[in-house]
Amino acid sequence: MAKYSTGGSSGGGDSGACELCGTSSDSLTEANVAGAQLRVCSECADSHNDNAKTTGRETDGDRKRRAARNTAKASGVYNDDSTHWEEKGTNYDDDPLPYLVADYGEAVESARQDEGLQREELAEELDLAENDLLAVEQGRANQANVGGSVVRALEQRLDVTLVEET
Repeated sequence: MAKYSTGGSSGGGDSGACELCGTSSDSLTEANVAGAQLRVCSECADSHNDNAKTTGRETDGDRKRRAARNTAKASGVYNDDSTHWEEKGTNYDDDPLPYLVADYGEAVESARQDEGLQREELAEELDLAENDLLAVEQGRANQANVGGSVVRALEQRLDVTLVEET
């Protein structure tokens, strides 16, 4: 059978030959090649199947998402346990995050270090989750759903301005 045949010219249905290279085979698979569904050998399926090309490879966006998830897991910010949120819920409507000044995270981290405090010590002193303090220092308080009371407590304790005047 000729290369790139649709297989209809043989008249016998499945002839046992790859519709791309013509190799006889007992194990042909369906492959999407340039929009056509063809019965091909495993070698042609590996190199020409459009469906395999899009699902078998990790994209740049996939790699970035995986790297961000792994970083969050390693830092303790993210884990797969949602029982805390299911049991306690959230109070973000009651404790909204105010508009924050630019570089608020750097200001908090610098002030904490100037005070000679470790992150864990400051979090314990203010009765805050260490992950919330870390999120503020990394400038991602909004993404981590840190409450406004955390920001106000940090402002007061560290004597820094974090809330943008409106």
